[in-house]
Amino acid sequence: MDQQNHPLHGTDRAHVDRLLAVETPADADLVDAARLLTRYADFPGAPDLRDDLAKVLRFWGLDQTQLQGRTRALWSTGFRPVGLAPVSEGVGSGFDTASEETG
Repeated sequence: MDQQNHPLHGTDRAHVDRLLAVETPADADLVDAARLLTRYADFPGAPDLRDDLAKVLRFWGLDQTQLQGRTRALWSTGFRPVGLAPVSEGVGSGFDTASEETG
């Protein structure tokens, strides 16, 4: 199988490098690790990121199932990454809720 380059590899590399230095993960670190693992799980490339994310989990003493469980619990309590307001309404663009034209 040919290896592909992911368009976010450079940005994600910086996130993974930061996670490699985290000894005790904060909630946001757990969420970052989970989203990156999900992004690259079936991607045909970026083995360096997958390998380093596996190292992160080993260092934190977690497996992927435990990480997913912890992040699900975080999201269910209203966790949002810094800078994002809690979602109080349905998620979406709002396009389909625009007022109807009257004619």
